[in-house]
Amino acid sequence: MTAVETNEPGAPAPPIASAMVVPTVWGLGLTQLHDRVWASRGFQVIRPGARRPLHKGPELFLMLGHDVLVDFPFGGILRSLAWLRPQAARIRLIERTDAPYAERVLADSEGRFLAFERAYTPQGINACQVWITPSRSIAMSWHAARSARQASRILSDGVPADRTHVAKVKGNIFDARSDRGLDLYRRHILKAWNDPATAIEGVYQPSPGVWIHETCEIHPEARIVGPVWLGAGHSLAKGQTIVGPAIVPDEPLINPEPGPIDWLAVTHSSWRLLPTFRRRPIRNITKRMFDIAVSLSVLLATLPFYPIIFFLIMSEDGGSPFFIHRRQRFGGRTFGCIKFRTMKLNAEEIKKKLIEENQADGPQFFMQNDPRLLKHGGWMRRYKVDEFPQFINVLLGHMSLVGPRPSPDKENQYCPAWREARLSVRPGITGLWQVSSERKPQTDFQEWIRYDLEYVQRNSWRLDIAIIIATIRKILF
Repeated sequence: MTAVETNEPGAPAPPIASAMVVPTVWGLGLTQLHDRVWASRGFQVIRPGARRPLHKGPELFLMLGHDVLVDFPFGGILRSLAWLRPQAARIRLIERTDAPYAERVLADSEGRFLAFERAYTPQGINACQVWITPSRSIAMSWHAARSARQASRILSDGVPADRTHVAKVKGNIFDARSDRGLDLYRRHILKAWNDPATAIEGVYQPSPGVWIHETCEIHPEARIVGPVWLGAGHSLAKGQTIVGPAIVPDEPLINPEPGPIDWLAVTHSSWRLLPTFRRRPIRNITKRMFDIAVSLSVLLATLPFYPIIFFLIMSEDGGSPFFIHRRQRFGGRTFGCIKFRTMKLNAEEIKKKLIEENQADGPQFFMQNDPRLLKHGGWMRRYKVDEFPQFINVLLGHMSLVGPRPSPDKENQYCPAWREARLSVRPGITGLWQVSSERKPQTDFQEWIRYDLEYVQRNSWRLDIAIIIATIRKILF
């Protein structure tokens, strides 16, 4: 039941408005609110003929029909996507309707309370099919279809069965074509979405369960009893009260701007892929012994080549042959990561002019035929010659042979969950991302996060040896 009251001291008054009669809250209709809920979890919702899949930003696409709103637990599905790496997941969403009736508030055209209506419905089971994919091309196929049924047939025929993950999940399904379905979703979203500010600009939480738009004017002695979402442009005077659960729509003629989605802020916000970090003394000791033995061997074997490399680098621009960059290691401590310099001395100034040509997403910078490279920088990078000095870091305990790529603090701030995982182990000269990344446009950062998390979860001798072998093959072939 939803009640909205405006009370003068000692006397009740009619409701401010019914959430059923004004279309938007915070500048968004109910379907748009639904899509923002999913955006706050890192998904862009795609419907046939509606908004196109974005080129850059969303990590995953949730593909639905026009007239359905959904909510369901997706942690297990994300884990399956991370481990199995299918092209798409086909999900049969099932909802059992156990409530014998639903209630709603009836109001007249001016928003005055008339009565409570109780609608009795038989118990039953609702079901629908939704798809999830990390592939923009698959999402575009769904978008180009005339209907969800046709889109589902296209995906069933076009995505190989062995690249499709099939799952059945219990969740909530709402019919966006009916007032009852929309009303049920309003009630559900008030309970299910705890932080609208992650995906909507201009809203804040003055007290638990209460979300207010910044254009509202609330007297210190006004009272709001949550859960309540208060739309834009409202004024509450002294003694006035709003009692939830309620979604109070925007005032007429007020058109607040909900703002764009900050996809970097929401990416992986709901991925619970992190393992419980267990200390394994034997594994750590043997890995450290292996690191010392191999790094000493490599340094002794490559040391005769150092004078030649020094000459090639210094003869071009006279600068130092080494490049030392501050990176983070185990526990977040910093160290100087040593490499042979493969770029010009003014590489950072050149980078500022090339930023628009960046072919990578996230905090990275990458472009083919990078003009910042020295004349000999290309082949040094191709055959990993520039990383010879990093075996000094391995010998000193800053790094390991295998692990997540070492990164500076600035890059690690892009995803706190990812940072927590990757800094739980020593960074490596090579790793799962280096040997597995497909370097598709605008997916590098997403792959980087995925493979780092996967390595931390699967951290083992078997995986380390497989990565070392794959690295050697990639360098030589």
